[in-house]
Amino acid sequence: MIMRFTERARRRTVALTLAAGLALGTAGCGGGGEDDKKPDTSASASKGRGSAPSAQEGKSEAPLAELKGKDGLLLQITSAQRDSGGFLTVNGQFKNDGSGSLTIPAELRGDETEILKHGTSLGGATLVDSKGKKRYYVLRDTDGRPLTTTGLTTIESGQTIPVFIQFPTPPESATDVTLQIPTFSSGTIKISG
Repeated sequence: MIMRFTERARRRTVALTLAAGLALGTAGCGGGGEDDKKPDTSASASKGRGSAPSAQEGKSEAPLAELKGKDGLLLQITSAQRDSGGFLTVNGQFKNDGSGSLTIPAELRGDETEILKHGTSLGGATLVDSKGKKRYYVLRDTDGRPLTTTGLTTIESGQTIPVFIQFPTPPESATDVTLQIPTFSSGTIKISG
């Protein structure tokens, strides 16, 4: 008798939970409102993040800036976005416009001892806020690794390699900043978000 009562109660709880979930799901779908006419532009920024940049898949917009390196190596900046955690993530790609294979310069990692221990990266990059008269350095994790794309080695002619760099976010008043990377020309980029 007690066993049957417990089993019935459990079934009712499961049925109520399912019904509530379906009701919430249906309500979330909406219907006929103005919002239904707008295209869905949201995307998960953390999807498959790891050490890779958030890809600008399907976009062929002109880069925010193009920094020129040696022998036809370019760094095209595609976005610079603030997030709620206090970070500014700069996304872009290396592009080899040269005629042969190029080695990514080791100087990109800068000359700080802590960053040098972790191999080739973009750890030497800085952001300059001219209005606020501040320079921002690449963020690091608790082990001293720079929060950038790492393990850069070579790039073939015509190839592109996606990259990212994270900095502390400048104040909201700073909308245009200068990105400086060793061995590359500097470029001004516009911050969004």
